[in-house]
Amino acid sequence: MLTSLLSFYIAANLSQDIGNPISNPADTPFLNKVTEQSAKPVKNPFNISPVISAKGVISMDMESEEILYGKNIHARMPIASITKLMTILIILEENKLDEVVTVSNNAASTTGSRMHLHAGERITIENLLYGAIIHSANDAAVALAEHNAGNVSKFVQKMNKKAAELGLVNTRFQNPIGWDDPLNYSSPFDVARLSKIVYQKDFVQKSASVKNMVVRSVGGGYTHRLESTNDLLNSYLNIKGLKTGRTSAAGLCLAAIAKNDEGKEIITIILNSHARFQETKILVDWSFRAYNWY
Repeated sequence: MLTSLLSFYIAANLSQDIGNPISNPADTPFLNKVTEQSAKPVKNPFNISPVISAKGVISMDMESEEILYGKNIHARMPIASITKLMTILIILEENKLDEVVTVSNNAASTTGSRMHLHAGERITIENLLYGAIIHSANDAAVALAEHNAGNVSKFVQKMNKKAAELGLVNTRFQNPIGWDDPLNYSSPFDVARLSKIVYQKDFVQKSASVKNMVVRSVGGGYTHRLESTNDLLNSYLNIKGLKTGRTSAAGLCLAAIAKNDEGKEIITIILNSHARFQETKILVDWSFRAYNWY
């Protein structure tokens, strides 16, 4: 009797539809092997999958990288300002937080979401990173790119090189901001992988959950008020960050890190949604209800 029940349980899990199930292990070369000491997520076979209208969706266990739910997980699509995660990663790996950046005319005149930098302003890498993470400031992203590589074009080359090194095979960048461009795209799976890597940085963990902040230029001549674009911070769910995005081609996007009462963390990616915050709530709530970690 026990053997029969176990067989039924395994069969039910194997047949469970997760939107776009991965039938070939070769399609997921980056999934980590779970050690014997790791707690692995196990799904309730009778749990019904959520209804999510976003074009690209993934829910992934942070530790094991096991996919809990997926929809078009390897499809290439625009990701808007989630692009800034790669910008932030390169800066944190190659620059020091106390370096001083002189803002160019090009950076100061960048349109879209801005922290309102001034041409000639001197401001630290740290404060520009706060602007890019918390406020999703386009001008901050351009200033960081120019400081790191000399110009935006050379920085974009670094972004694509880094994507290749990380094995993000469905990712390509054309700018450090996330502006719509046929050559600026990623996939839910790649974004989840990138989100995990970026979130391992202490600075990102500290800043991604900040709702409001004031930063100043060197000498205090200019003040910049930053306000988070992530409406899920301080909600009933324990959302730790991470990055919003919105353009006409990408729709509403959100990469989120969530933790349950047992301390288990998941990554959720919602791309091209009409209601990114509500659909992230649904996905996070479902993931923690549908799975137990053993």
